[in-house]
Amino acid sequence: MVNNTITAPKGFLAAGAKCGIKKSGKHDLGLLVCPTGATSAAVFTTNKITSAAVQISKSHVKSEMTYAIVVNSGNANACTGQIGVKNAVKMCQESAKFLGVDPHEVLVASTGIIGEQMPMKNVVKGIAGAFKEFSPSASAGLDFTKAIMTTDMKPKMACRQIVIQGKKITIAGTAKGAGMIGPNMATTLCFITTDVAIAKPLLAKALKIAIGDSLNKLTVDGHQSTNDTAFILASGLAGNRPIVREDSGYKKFTDALVDLCQDLARQMALDAEGATRMFKVVVKGAATRADAAKAARAVANYDLVKCAVNGGDPNWGRIICAVGSSGVKLNLRKMSCKLDDLAVFKNGAPTNFDRHKASKIVSQKSHTITVDLGVGKFTDFCFGCDLSKGYVTINAEYHT
Repeated sequence: MVNNTITAPKGFLAAGAKCGIKKSGKHDLGLLVCPTGATSAAVFTTNKITSAAVQISKSHVKSEMTYAIVVNSGNANACTGQIGVKNAVKMCQESAKFLGVDPHEVLVASTGIIGEQMPMKNVVKGIAGAFKEFSPSASAGLDFTKAIMTTDMKPKMACRQIVIQGKKITIAGTAKGAGMIGPNMATTLCFITTDVAIAKPLLAKALKIAIGDSLNKLTVDGHQSTNDTAFILASGLAGNRPIVREDSGYKKFTDALVDLCQDLARQMALDAEGATRMFKVVVKGAATRADAAKAARAVANYDLVKCAVNGGDPNWGRIICAVGSSGVKLNLRKMSCKLDDLAVFKNGAPTNFDRHKASKIVSQKSHTITVDLGVGKFTDFCFGCDLSKGYVTINAEYHT
């Protein structure tokens, strides 16, 4: 079995356990360990309501070294007061105990139902079980990925290899999330490992860039979670001289990290709740990059556009309407819209396009919508997915 899981880079072990947090009996506790210690960085939700895990990890990620991440699914540990905070700390303490490290050198993440206290007896037992099973194998990495899933139908994993200073560098990542996804300077739960040697500030900068150009460009339903977190751990065991400046090695690493995260974003869009198709919205000719980003997200979030994609309907009027309602600067007489390479709207008027061809484009597993606002030189993009009856069904029955 080729290892493309988070244990692929040198220095990492993982495990996934079933400890009874989920009523389904599926994997619900994951453990990621770097016994030699790793440099770490993170981005978190900007929702003003944050989970206990986010509150604790914001402090712990400042530690010079990180030895483990413990994560659970099935319970968000959000809006749970001081008891919830104590439980998040307890998860770190229990994990640190097995490694003989300080609890501040352990990170924690949670995902699942909001407003319920963690079943700590189960969690403590699950952590102990995970430490008996953790290993550097691909199957252990896959078990970790299974343990972070909630309404996800498929595991999302990606792996990249590059060469820096003659040394092979491996980057691997996994993410979960199928609904409640509309990130803003954070993402759903995402875990990335790498064996590159790199200074902590540069690792943090690379992660922020990568998330900003990938998972932060994904919207499923426009709803930002209380638990959004992305972690990256760098073991430094690849053997390269530590990257301490923004040189060619740093750029090569950052580009590979962006590519990996965009891969995860596409996988998430195609596995979104009830989704059957995904699309990418590219907005060009904007007065500012902020306008381009705002217009792209407006289209990707527009329910009528998402419904049209679900039905394979090339209803470009809904796209133009979404852009117009976003409040960005535009010039209707110079505006244009394409579905892949097919022009459907140009200079403020419809084109004489082949509707059958347009429908085939929209009916693909993935297509690109390109809108030119006709007022500037800035470009940005957003990933989106269709809106189906399945999304309503899943969210109507999520708690019950």
